[in-house]
Amino acid sequence: MKYSNYYPLRTLLFTLLFFNSIITFSQTSTPLVKVGIEVLRDQNFKALEGKRVGLVTNPTGIDHDFVSTVDILFQAKNVNLTALYGPEHGVRGDTDAGAHVDSNTDAVTGLPVYSLYGKTRKPTAAMLQNVDVIVYDIQDIGVRSYTFISTLGLVMEAAAENNKEVIVLDRPNPLGGNKIEGNIVEPGYFSFVSQFPIPYIYGLTVGELAYMMNYEGWLKNKTQCKLNVIPMKGWKREMRFQDTGRHWVPTSPHIPFPEVAELYPASGIIGELEGNFIGIGYTLPFTLFGAEYINTAQFAQHLNALNLEGVYFRGLSFTPYYKEKKGIKLHGVQVYVTDYDKVRLSEIQFHVLAVHHQLHPAKDLFNAHQNRWGMFDKVCGSNKIREGFMASYTFDGIKNYWRKDEAAFKKKAAVYLMYR
Repeated sequence: MKYSNYYPLRTLLFTLLFFNSIITFSQTSTPLVKVGIEVLRDQNFKALEGKRVGLVTNPTGIDHDFVSTVDILFQAKNVNLTALYGPEHGVRGDTDAGAHVDSNTDAVTGLPVYSLYGKTRKPTAAMLQNVDVIVYDIQDIGVRSYTFISTLGLVMEAAAENNKEVIVLDRPNPLGGNKIEGNIVEPGYFSFVSQFPIPYIYGLTVGELAYMMNYEGWLKNKTQCKLNVIPMKGWKREMRFQDTGRHWVPTSPHIPFPEVAELYPASGIIGELEGNFIGIGYTLPFTLFGAEYINTAQFAQHLNALNLEGVYFRGLSFTPYYKEKKGIKLHGVQVYVTDYDKVRLSEIQFHVLAVHHQLHPAKDLFNAHQNRWGMFDKVCGSNKIREGFMASYTFDGIKNYWRKDEAAFKKKAAVYLMYR
C-alpha cells in the first residue's frame, strides 16, 4: 500500500483512538475509596438530623461526581445548614496562598461565610451562635506545616468552649498512612504551621489526627470537644492517592496534583528561605531545586552520587513566571520518586542544601535569608535543625535529631488508627 493511500486510514485510526481515550477518561467509575461525605450520605445524614449545621470546607470537599459538600448538605432535605467557615484559600477557593480570607455571603446558597484565615482564626462564640454541630471536610496532605489541621484544632477548641459537637468527614492521607518523618514540635516553636506535637510527616488521616488532638490533651487548656469521625470505606494505609480511584482537586494553588503533594515535604522547608529555589513561581512547584548560578549536570551528578533510596535527580533549567526571580533563568534539578516505600521524603531537601553548600559555599541560603530563620525554625518545630545543620552543612549533623521522635510517635499514634 502506498503511503498516500495509508495516510487517511492512519489518520482515522488515530482520531478514533483519541476520542475513545476522551470517552474512557470521562466515564464515571466507582472509586475504590468512599470518603466521609459519601458515607454520611449513605447513612441519610442521620448524624446531622435535628441539628443546626456549620461547615468548614474548601473546594476539596467534594464527592466523586465533583459535587461540593456545601451543596450536598444544603440540598439534603433533612439537613439544616446554617453557616460556612472559610480556612486558608476560602470556602470556594477564591483566595491566594497566605492572603486573608474575608467573611462574606456565599453566592450559591446565600449562607454567611465566616473567615478562619484573617484577623480571626478561631471561631468566636458569635460565629457559632446559630450552629449545634460543626462539620469539617477538607482534603489534607499529611504534613504538619499545612494549615488546615491547625484550623481544625482551633475549631475543636472553640467547639469545646461553646458546647458544640464536631464531626470530621474523613479523607485519604495522600502520603499514605505509614510514613512518619521528623522531630516533634518543641516548646517555643508552636505556631499556626506547627500547632501540635507531631512529626513533620505524621502518617494519619485527618480523622485519626482529630481523635489524637482531642484525647491527648493537645487542645488549649487540655479541653475536649464532643467528636465524631465519619470514616472512609476502602482506604488502606499503604495507599497513595493514585490508588484510591478518586479525583484530585488542588488543595491549594501550588498543589495541583497528588504527585506534588508527595514532594511538598521534600522541599517545602527550604521554601521558607526562598520560594523560587524550590520551583514556586514556575509550573512545577515543590518538585525542583534551582538557582541562576548552578551547573545542572554537576548538581544532579553530586546528588545522585549520594545514592539516596527511592529518588533520582534530573538536571533542568527553568524560568519563574512570578516571585522575586521572575524572568530569570534558573538551573538545577527536578526530583523523581523512584521507590515510594523506601524514600525519606523530608530528608531530600537537607541533602540538597548540603550539596548546594558544598558546590556554592558563597551562596549560602541561610546567610542570604537570615530574616527567614524564624519561620524556618517554626516549620521545623525547633531551632536545633537549623543550628545543627549550619554547624556541619551535612544531613548527618541533624540525622539523629530529625529522626529521634519517630518510633515513639508511631507507638503513641497506634491507638488512634482507624484503618489497617
